[in-house]
Amino acid sequence: MQHKFIKRLKKQKEDALEYIIDEYLPFVKAITFNILGPIGKQSAIDECVNDVFLEVWQNAEKFQGEPADFKRWIGTITKYKAIDYYRTLDKQNVREAELIDCYEQPNSNSEQTILQQEQKNEMLLHISQLEPPDCDIFTMKYFLDMSNSEIADTLSLTKAAVDNRLYRGKKKLAQSPKLKELFI
Repeated sequence: MQHKFIKRLKKQKEDALEYIIDEYLPFVKAITFNILGPIGKQSAIDECVNDVFLEVWQNAEKFQGEPADFKRWIGTITKYKAIDYYRTLDKQNVREAELIDCYEQPNSNSEQTILQQEQKNEMLLHISQLEPPDCDIFTMKYFLDMSNSEIADTLSLTKAAVDNRLYRGKKKLAQSPKLKELFI
């Protein structure tokens, strides 16, 4: 099997995938752990390992080389997949920390802080009245500071759909006198 596994993998034979998992799982886990270990989420490491084998399965026909080159190929896929996961998790951790900081700031009697909090509460109230995908889009955009592309990826929408929903939602929200300044 060892010398034929690439041909069988390219033909989408499950026994070839099983062989690859048995043969390369420790190697893939080691690379993934070295990159994602500092984040400390075992579930992310496991998910990344699964995604590596899925990508190998889906892109087997792209592999060009000898069986000896396969270890380098799967190692490269693992490295870049783990880096992508690291970036995503790092951004998520930063957003969560900012969101927590936003709500855990010490109470300040300054008028500006109170006005900003009232404005946020007002916006949250109106956003929560939008339909579910629009509500999620506005929350991600204005409270998690996600880009339209990131929102589209997260919600499995096109960027154009996100742009359109934001445009229409802003028009709805601008009907409120208190939010009109923010969205026009």
